[in-house]
Formats: sequence, C-alpha cells, structure tokens
Amino acid sequence: MLMLRSLKQARYSEQNVGHFALASKYYCHFTSPIRRYPDLLVHRAIRGLLRSKKKVPHLKRVWGAPQAPLSETYPYDWQWMAEAGGHTSFTERRADEATRDVETWLKCEYLLDKVGDEYTGVVTAVVGFGLFVELTDLYVEGLIHITGLPKDYYYHEAAHHRLVGERTRRVFRLGDSLRVRVSRVDLEERKVDFDLVEEPRKARKRAAAKDDGEDKPEKPDKRRRRGKSAARDKGKPAAKSGQDDGAKVKSGSRSSGKSRRKQR
Repeated sequence: MLMLRSLKQARYSEQNVGHFALASKYYCHFTSPIRRYPDLLVHRAIRGLLRSKKKVPHLKRVWGAPQAPLSETYPYDWQWMAEAGGHTSFTERRADEATRDVETWLKCEYLLDKVGDEYTGVVTAVVGFGLFVELTDLYVEGLIHITGLPKDYYYHEAAHHRLVGERTRRVFRLGDSLRVRVSRVDLEERKVDFDLVEEPRKARKRAAAKDDGEDKPEKPDKRRRRGKSAARDKGKPAAKSGQDDGAKVKSGSRSSGKSRRKQR
C-alpha cells in the first residue's frame, strides 16, 4: 500500500514512453472486451494497422482481409490524441472516486448496527492526528484519533511512519496489528471512528520485545538457584562451631558497644 501511494498516477498519453516498473521500452494498456474509451482507440489503431498497407515488423495480417488507408480507419492526429488522453485520464479518476465513495458508504451502512463490536485491524496510515486502521476481515478503514490512544504526548515521526509516546515510549507504527472497537459511524460523512482496545500489560511488553528483537531472558527461579547452591555446599566440610560462635560474638559485641556509646 505504501509503495502504491508513492508512485505517480497513471495517465493516458499520445507518446509511448514505456513502462518504468516493467522495464519495458514500449508499453500499451488495453482490455478486451472493451471497457473504456482509450481501449476503443487502441483497438481502432490495431485494426487500422492490420488493414493498411504499411509495413510494420512483427505484424501478422490475415490473408484476404480487406485493406484501407490508415487515414480512413484511424483518422486521428497527434493534437487530438493529446486532448483525448488528458480528458480520458480526468474522467477515469472521477469514475474511480465515485466508485470509492459508493463503496465507503456501503461499508459505513454495514457497520451502523455494529457499534461496540470489537475487531482486529492493521494500521494502514500514520498521521499527526491519529492512526488509520483497516479491519482484517471486513476491509473497512477507520480512524483512531490521537486522543483515543493511551494517555501520553505522542511525537509523529513521518519518516518512520510511527507515533512515539514521550513518557511511556510506546510506539504505534505502520503495519501494527491492533484490537479496536467501533465507536462511531457517520453515514453522511462516510467516516468510521475506532477506539483502541488495550491489551494486558504483560502481553504488550512481550509483543514490543518481539518486534524489537530483544526478547528479555526469563528470570531464574530462586528456588532452583537455592537448590543448586545447597547441592554445591553439601560436599564442603563443615566449619568449626567454636569459630562460628566466636564470629557471632564479636559482631554482636561491636554492635552492643556502639549502642552503648550512643546511649551515653
């Protein structure tokens, strides 16, 4: 999705400039059956070349097909083609916007009676005012406003596509999987608002450590450690009781002397 947004929008042109992504020197796009006016123009151009007497490499003509001058079967000059390319590019974008608007309206209508339900979604965009999340099963996109995130001040790092909490250092980034709740659906504005469903703290820490590649080692069991030290000490000879009693007395006498000096 991010790669598609970074690319330029396609447009119809009278010049064959090739295709950058396909590394093709010559490129032409059309459909069969015909669905757009540019497709009709391409079909007319192919038919005009097939019926003309013009020598074109890699062009196979049908034996006995009627022939006609190219100016009759394809009566379009460069200026007309340039104007047609600009007009058809504009109308295609307008049609795509109308299609998206209708799809968004239908998705909002579907969620009207599902306010309060919880779903799993993926962060598709990170902006200064929040996170756009697309539901995994329904492909409905909505917004988690920045005020709906855990209480903190968040920095928007546009280059890394993430929000970073100033106090908690919690990070919300592009591609994160979140659990959300549908909080509001505005059918007229075609907008859906989500609330973040907080995970348990331990699970959140485990997920953060996994993302960073820094899984913290488990703390050793104290009981197990005591057992190992007892096993090591078991083979050692026992100290003389007289020496131990003397050490205890000395430590006790020092402490009692200090306490007497304090009382004085």
